[in-house]
Amino acid sequence: MAGKMRGEASSSSNSRKESVVEDFGKRRSSCGYCRSPGRTSISHGLWPHSITVDDYQDLLDRGWRRSGCFLYKPEMERTCCPSYTIRLRASDFVPSKEQLRVSRRMQRFLDGTLDIKKVGLLEEPNTSKGSKSLGHHDFLSQPSKVSLSSENEEQNEVEKELHYLSFQIDKLVHMFSGNGDFPPGIQLPEASVKIVSQGKRKLLVKGSEDLLYTSNIAFQIASVIRRKQSSDENVLQLRLSKHCAEENGLSPSSIAEKLAGSLNQVIEISGLSIRACNGHINFYCTNRQASSGESVQNAVSKSSTGCGSGRNYSKSPQLAQEKRQRLQIRLKRSSFDPEEYELYRRYQIKVHNDAPDHVSESSYRMFLVDSPLVFVSSTGDGTVPPCGFGSFHQQYVIDGKLIAVGVVDILPRCLSSKYLFWDPDFAFLSLGKYSALQEIRWVKENQDHCPSLQYYYLGYYIHSCSKMRYKAAYRPSELLCPLRYQWVSFDIARPLLDKKPYVILSDFTKLQNGKLCISPVTENDMEMQHDGIGQEDSNDIPINEDEEMIELESESSDEESGSETSGLTSREIVDGDVSKILIGLKDSRLKFKDLQSSVGPTKRRYLEAQLNKYMRVVGSELSERMVYSLD
Repeated sequence: MAGKMRGEASSSSNSRKESVVEDFGKRRSSCGYCRSPGRTSISHGLWPHSITVDDYQDLLDRGWRRSGCFLYKPEMERTCCPSYTIRLRASDFVPSKEQLRVSRRMQRFLDGTLDIKKVGLLEEPNTSKGSKSLGHHDFLSQPSKVSLSSENEEQNEVEKELHYLSFQIDKLVHMFSGNGDFPPGIQLPEASVKIVSQGKRKLLVKGSEDLLYTSNIAFQIASVIRRKQSSDENVLQLRLSKHCAEENGLSPSSIAEKLAGSLNQVIEISGLSIRACNGHINFYCTNRQASSGESVQNAVSKSSTGCGSGRNYSKSPQLAQEKRQRLQIRLKRSSFDPEEYELYRRYQIKVHNDAPDHVSESSYRMFLVDSPLVFVSSTGDGTVPPCGFGSFHQQYVIDGKLIAVGVVDILPRCLSSKYLFWDPDFAFLSLGKYSALQEIRWVKENQDHCPSLQYYYLGYYIHSCSKMRYKAAYRPSELLCPLRYQWVSFDIARPLLDKKPYVILSDFTKLQNGKLCISPVTENDMEMQHDGIGQEDSNDIPINEDEEMIELESESSDEESGSETSGLTSREIVDGDVSKILIGLKDSRLKFKDLQSSVGPTKRRYLEAQLNKYMRVVGSELSERMVYSLD
């Protein structure tokens, strides 16, 4: 079926086009995810002079990714942070409560019921470059230090406070994790601050009539830590791990006290006090008059407008009506746009703290404008969407102002999200999450024009990097097995990745009676996995994981010939048949078997070795279809 769709998508306008690539071999670089001091990120690189959308789609489905005109694929057994291609079928997507809140917040902003006026620098979570690469959508917004003037229902005011408090807790949790206060390798839960109903307050101890909100995040964190520590242990060891956690300050009570103590230093809402109580983080109203006679919502409204908050809520319906705004989402082919570049420059400097002299026009062009994809125009026959196939920039414009740009590739079977940059003044709209929802929606809407277009690719999922785990929030998602290139449900993959960063996912393809079922490994699987490990030399990769081009530094290496896999070990690889590989020499195109007689034995053996490595990383089908350039 996939082959049939690929053939259908190859329109007559694309029939004379071809993919021409140079093989750069293995590359080493510093890692933008784990920030290790050495060059521990290892991948294979290709430099395409041109590449068809069909071939790039198939490369994506073998774990490849592009940065500008450079293609790369992580060496999963050897790299420090194994990166799994992640996707979801757009028609199956089910938005979470948080994703629905993001959509509602944007709609309220456009309707004029969420009129935001900036009075200070909007603060974003502390993110590294690696957290935003290969996809995006991992940025939360902080609604602090802003002036709000809106006609809004009281429950919306409460929602803003809850969102702000939850965000501040999440920031602290990630900060503690980064400082080593929590064990490494755990998937941190998202904080949720909830209203304490009046009925529940009456049942609590004296003095809790002032209790407004509470969060049980400490219990969730402690539970995740216990599961991590007690995996594969018996009941006795489980109890011991629980006792050990309490002694090490990782019980719900100690975690809650740690968070509450830090929150008191960063929360900027007057009229609220924060205390830990039996593992809960509680938020109390210090305005006795409000708490004794008014609803929780009124108490929140009063505390939000108290001294020091800098916030003011207006009830003028005329004001809301006058501030209605229009959002336009424009899709255009990838090209240099001065307005987009200025927005990108602001974003990199303010959000990623890049030095201004590092955000040049040339680096922007190489990273987000240049593309090797051969454009395919629409044919009107249901095989190509109206916009065509290729590389695009999706502009988000509000009342004529450009606020965000999503860089995407539209391919025969998917929309592949590459990068997003946005106006820091609009961080409160959670544009990363909002743009992901719009890209998923775009795929759904265009399936009528192109039935083969069904998936949304979010780039790489890196389970060992907590800042990249947001991608799994778009459900139901699948991860690509690095061995057999089969798609495996994230729900199956997650418990495996909790135990080790590199897993052959297709070993565990289904659940039986609640337990994972292991698939047998065949002789062919063994050959597919070990792409000549220990037989090649490694160089620095000239990119930093979809973020920026870096200076190339070469080094020779013949090490690492025996990495472990989940049940597999590296072994000698029998060279495949490379005679059918298509070779490009000047203006000629010929199979390698037709070229062998014209080269000497030494050069032939060298070329055969190079072609074997190339065939293993791109697959035999693509190696026969793409042109291996010797120019």
